Amino acid sequence: MTVVNVGESDTEPTIRKALAIGADDAIRVNAYPSDAFFVATQIAEIARKNNYDLILMGRESIDFNGGQVHGLVGEMLGLPSVSPVMQLDVEGDTVKMAREIEGGKESLEVKLPLVAGCQEPIAEWKIPNMRGIMSARTKPLQVIDPVGVEESTVVTQFELPPPKGSVKMIPAERAEELIALLKNEAKVL
Repeated sequence: MTVVNVGESDTEPTIRKALAIGADDAIRVNAYPSDAFFVATQIAEIARKNNYDLILMGRESIDFNGGQVHGLVGEMLGLPSVSPVMQLDVEGDTVKMAREIEGGKESLEVKLPLVAGCQEPIAEWKIPNMRGIMSARTKPLQVIDPVGVEESTVVTQFELPPPKGSVKMIPAERAEELIALLKNEAKVL
């Protein structure tokens, strides 16, 4: 199992943790992950060179929270992409999956190769043990330069949302007061 990360050197502790909990090796593309298209292009290039059968990704990142990279990688590689996968079983060259859909759950079967955007509970949280931490130090971590990608997005402005207002606590026995506040102050009723 290979871990691929698009990020600068400050991401290496996270990569080493992945190595400590079971990954065999890692590749870090030495670049700031400026947008989903840039990240997807880097991952697709690595996947193309290494001919992976199964590419598992998080459903969305915690930095940009876009939920786009797995779909873009699938498109760039000409592979099926399924998200959000909650359960995954590989049987030969067939992958049986379950994913959330509006109002329920959908079961799918897809032939490998495949890109999957995963979410909990597909994997249990793992805390690396001392043996894993020590072995992670010697596992290969290859740092490579990014492939060239034309910039597709530019941040023109960033501003914080307005601060939240104060909270009023109304005891349950004063429901009439709560209804009046929702109607007259919050204007949601």
